[in-house]
This record gives sequence, C-alpha cells and structure tokens, in this order.
Amino acid sequence: MPVPKFEKIALIGIGLIGSSLARVIRREDLAQSIAISTRRPETLARARELRLGDEYHARAGDAVADADLVIVSVPVGASGQVAEAISDVLKPGAIVTDVGSTKASVIRQMAPVLPESVHFIPGHPIAGTEHSGPDAGFADLFDGRWCILTPLPATDEKALQNLTQFWERCGSKVDTMGAEHHDMVLAIVSHLPHLIAYNIVGTADDLETVTKSEVIKYSASGFRDFTRLAASDPTMWRDVCLHNRDAILEMLARFSEDLSALQRAIRWGDGEKLFDLFTRTRAIRRSIIEAGQEVDAPNFGRHAALHPQKSDVE
Repeated sequence: MPVPKFEKIALIGIGLIGSSLARVIRREDLAQSIAISTRRPETLARARELRLGDEYHARAGDAVADADLVIVSVPVGASGQVAEAISDVLKPGAIVTDVGSTKASVIRQMAPVLPESVHFIPGHPIAGTEHSGPDAGFADLFDGRWCILTPLPATDEKALQNLTQFWERCGSKVDTMGAEHHDMVLAIVSHLPHLIAYNIVGTADDLETVTKSEVIKYSASGFRDFTRLAASDPTMWRDVCLHNRDAILEMLARFSEDLSALQRAIRWGDGEKLFDLFTRTRAIRRSIIEAGQEVDAPNFGRHAALHPQKSDVE
C-alpha cells in the first residue's frame, strides 16, 4: 500500500521532536513542503539556518494555512492555545495531531476548539533524548520506537490509516489505545521514572555531608543515568505533571508503598525478599532488550551510539 505524500506538512514547535520530524520528512520525501512555526524568534531563526523547512512563521496560523497534516510539538500545557490560534485557518480535511506525553488533557484542550471539518488524531511518539531545541533532532530518532495514537470515537478510518502510515515511514511502530489508558501506562513507564530521577538528583544536590564535587567525581553508572533523565526539559515535565496528575499520583502512591516494603526488608535483614525483588526486576530488563527497546551493552550502549541515546524522555 503506497504511503501518502502530503502536499504540505506544518510543524508547530521545532524542538527535539519537531526538528527530528523535519529531518525525517525530508529524508523520506513525505511532503512537498514543510512549514515551521515557533514562538521564539531565535529558535525560528536557527531552524531557518539549519534549513529544516521551506516556510518559517512566527504565527502558527500562518504556518497551517493549506497544510494537509499539522503536527503540534509543544509542551502539553500550551496545546489549547495552539488549537485556538489555528482553528480558523485549518484546511478542511486536514489531519491535526500532536506529540504530547499526556493525551486526555490534550484532547480536553484541543477537541472543543478544532473545527469538525478536520481530523483530530492525538498521538505520542515514545522517543526522545535529554536534549532539546532544533539542533538536537536527528532523522532516525523514531526508528524502532513506538508511536501511540489515541483516536476519538468518530475518527475517520482513512485519516487514521494515513497518519499510521506516516509514522511507520518515519520509522515507528504504531499502536492505538484509549487516552486514559495511555496516560496510565505512560505514568509508570515514563513519568514516574523521571520524577524519581529528579528527586534523587535533587536529594544529592541538597546533601550537606557530601559535597557537590564528590557527587560528580564519584558518580557511578546508576547516578549518571538518573542525571540524564533529570536533565530533561523543565517546561515539558512541569506540564506533564500538571496534566497527568491523577495517574501520576496513583503511581507515586504505589511506588511509595513498595518503597516502604523495601525499607522494611533492609531493616529486618530479609535477604530472601531482597533477592526475589532483584531477580524479578532483572528479568524485566532482559525483556526490554529482547523487545528491541534497548541494547545489551555496557553503560546502556550510550558511548558507542552515533547519536544521543534514545529514551522515553517524554
């Protein structure tokens, strides 16, 4: 089945995800033209210097005019503002999607504002690095990574098929699920790990008995990997916490209970319970490698990688 080539794709936001999309769209010849919009003049100027698009606009509404596919790549808290800015100028029949890490909130913000004449299909490519900005993107960011689509009940099947084929051409494997289920899944596989990382690195920074130079000098691989997650974009993660609050709080509560159980096992010298936990978690790591979502190499393969290590940063 031939992959549809869009006349014009508009990218609203040109950070890591947006700039990676621009590069892979160009490489795979998925559009005749690419329009780019971002609110910061210096970011737009850098996207122009990198020749990521064919058009460059400060106003999102100007970028989406006549676009067949509009991809919104902004912090989830800004999704509603973008929808309001583009709703009056969207081309009838256009596909509008996003890349946000929370889906129920994005739907609440965007769906009531967008016209019925367009196909709104929320999405989330589970790929990223701790880096941000138009220079951070690379064309194979999505290779072998999942992209989850959360279509609405009345979603047009042809539009869903076209968007699915687009993401597959970008290198992704595509799955569909309900928005609420997506938010619960991502709360445990992405949002909670990042919050733990932020907290651990913050704790180390606050320690009075250990100097910051010692933390940096003697960092073992575990702490180094936490700092990679904790280096992610603060605006994006602030919005993730605020817009997936219920699911994150539920996962934090479960984690707190399990952490208390671990605390008791260590206090009472319950080696059998500790060994059982560490054995089960080791098996999860093997399963992730077997699923092709990580490499079985020292330091998670990051030193050997040509590009920054892909991770579920959002």
